[in-house]
Formats: sequence, C-alpha cells, structure tokens
Amino acid sequence: MIDLKLLRDNPDIVRASQRTRGEDPALVDQLLEADARRRDAITAADSARAEQKSFSKAMGQQMRTASDEEKKALREQGKEKAEAVKALEAEQAAAEQAVHDLQMKLSNVVEEGAPAGGEDDFVVLEHVGEPTEFGFEPKDHLELGESLGLIDMKRGTKVSGARFYFLTGDGALLQLGMLQLAAQKAVEHGFTLMIPPVLVRPEVMAGTGFLGAHADEIYHLEEDDMYLVGTSEVALAGYHSDEIIDLNNGPVRYAGWSSCFRREAGSYGKDTRGIIRVHQFDKLEMFVYCKPEEAKAVHQELLQMEKDMLAAVEVPYRVIDVAGGDLGSSAARKYDTEAWVPTQGTYRELTSTSNCTTFQARRLKTRYRDADGKAQTAATLNGTLATTRWLVAILENNQQADGSVRVPKALQPFVGKEVLEPKK
Repeated sequence: MIDLKLLRDNPDIVRASQRTRGEDPALVDQLLEADARRRDAITAADSARAEQKSFSKAMGQQMRTASDEEKKALREQGKEKAEAVKALEAEQAAAEQAVHDLQMKLSNVVEEGAPAGGEDDFVVLEHVGEPTEFGFEPKDHLELGESLGLIDMKRGTKVSGARFYFLTGDGALLQLGMLQLAAQKAVEHGFTLMIPPVLVRPEVMAGTGFLGAHADEIYHLEEDDMYLVGTSEVALAGYHSDEIIDLNNGPVRYAGWSSCFRREAGSYGKDTRGIIRVHQFDKLEMFVYCKPEEAKAVHQELLQMEKDMLAAVEVPYRVIDVAGGDLGSSAARKYDTEAWVPTQGTYRELTSTSNCTTFQARRLKTRYRDADGKAQTAATLNGTLATTRWLVAILENNQQADGSVRVPKALQPFVGKEVLEPKK
C-alpha cells in the first residue's frame, strides 16, 4: 500500500500515477476524504477518553462525600461517558478500516520516467544480439522437444490435463542445469539460496499485491484457505513480515528456487502449444530488501544479472521498459527481457524485474532502523534469473539443420553433452 504521508503531501503525483496506469484517479480523493474522517475520529475518541479519565479521577474524590442520590448520578454520568467512548472507538475502527480498504485498492505509485499506456506501449531500451537466422526451416520448441526426447506433452495432458507436461531425460537435465547455473550466479552475487514453501497464507498473498485484478490466476485451496504461489517472490516477501530487519550492512538478498503455479485463466487459445504458457513451472527468483533510497540502484543490478544469465545461455534478446498500464499493482517500475523466438518471428518475455518500493513491505510490516534508530518501511525488489520458459528460446535458437540442438557452453557441464541428438 502507498504511504499516506505521500498521499497527503503530493496527491497530484498519485493521481498522475493512476492515470499512467489507466486506473481511476478518483480513488485518490476517496482515500484523502477517508483519511480526513479517520483523523477526525481519532481526535474525537482521544478527547472522549481524556474526558472520561478526568471525570473518573474527580468522581473517585466526590464519591467519598457524596450522598446516595449523588453517587447514583455520578455513576450514571460515568456510564454515559464510557458508552460515548465506546461509540467513538467504534467509529474510529470503522474509519480506519475504510482507509485500509481504499489503500488496498490503490496501486503503487509509478516511478517517474516509466512509459504510460498499456501492454503494447512499452519502450525498447536495447537489443542484444541479432535475431537468429537459419539456412533451413526451423522447428518450434515442442517439435524439437519431442524429437529429442526432452518434452512429453501428451502424457502430461493424460496425467494432469491441458497445459501440463513432463520434462524427460536431457530435457530435465537442461532445466536443472539452467536453474543450477542461475543459483550459482545468485550466490556469487551475495544472495542466500532458499527453497521456500509453495503454499502461503492469504495475508501473505494479499501483502504482495497478487489478490487484486489478477486473483483469478492463482490456485486457491478452499478447504485449507491457502494459496499456491505463482512465484517464490510471495513466500520471500512474507519471510520477514512483522519484523524489523538489519539493513545497516547493505541490502538483504535471497534467491528462491521453487515450483510455481498459475491457472492462466482467460488465456485459452493463446500460446496453448508447448511450454510457453503452462500451469506449473520451475523458477529461480531473486528478492531483495533494501533502504528506499537504494532501490533504483538495486533494480539496475538485478536487470544486469538477468542480462548476464541470458548471455550465458546464448540467446538474442531485448530489454523493454514496461508501460504503467501493464505493471502489476505492486510494481513502481518493471523491466522485461524478451528472447527472440525464431518460429514466432518475435520476442517473448523470459524475465522481469520489478521495483516495488515500500508498497509490499508496508502491507507486510517489514521495517528497518535508520541512522537515528527510528523504524522505517523497507523497499522490496524482485527479478527472475531462470525459469522453464527459457527452454523455448534455448532450443529454438540453438537448433541445427539435422534436427539436433547445440547445448550452450555454460550448460554443458550440467547436461553432460555438447549436442542433443534426435531419438532414433
């Protein structure tokens, strides 16, 4: 949730952010009004409590010398003041809940410089490598995966339904190698490797901002009231909830390796072939806690790590600055890296990295102490370092005329082969 002080001091910035996102700026005024009512309710309740306390003190002295009739009147007055306090406290609680509900509806403030618009209004920041060209008709990743014995979609569907799959043989080794390489790179950059839970409580899922417009993408286990994560970002964001963490020695960095689950609701007929858009996949996700003033620099560090990892798997890619209307509610700025997919003749997202500023940490009550020892809200950032979808780009860009696929040099020690040959 956004900082109420920022809202009060700079409402125009928040209104502009809402417009950049294509969301309702009227929410800003509704929250300002609710906040004013909340502050008035707090003042009224505090005043009533002070009056009750003063009356109780005076009443104790008066009761010593009062007649029975006077004592009865004093008790009646005391009861009335207690009921008044109770009523005002109820009004305060209702006013605070109204503020909280509106805060939960309002998305993070978009960082200055991020493009406005929707999904197609991104800005391309750079291209790295040239689109792969072949002297033959390239096969798509699924045809390659099946002919090389790497992917079994038919049995995945038989066992679990549409958009499930088996990674088999060298396909499994290729994914494990890719994730292991990502884990090694993360550890080299000071990240603590984590294997987090994939089921989380509702308050953790809500705290990360995933129960908004895209809640229908999340698997919910009703009987247990638990959610399957679509990214280990969720569990890592909850790791330090309700804590004051030490950031005096620099940012705290975690890398979460987990299976991830997404319902892909509303995407039927879109990318249904192969493993581009599936219900279950594995991912290595970076997550950082830092001081707010460090967040922009950390964001660039995460992007550079993603670029280094893409270079290691030898695929051409581009970096885009995602438009405000395509940001998740918690992100203030997001960069995607998109790899060239030859058979589609276009770039497809492989990684994203988001600066969530203090939005998630404020919801989850994660704080640190500043130089004066005062508790302040931390900033959080996330970024993908490898995921199953990368196999699409690796297979298609490294295929050869005879139907084999060259294994990127960085992955060869994990796979144990330089070339994946078609099954005979």
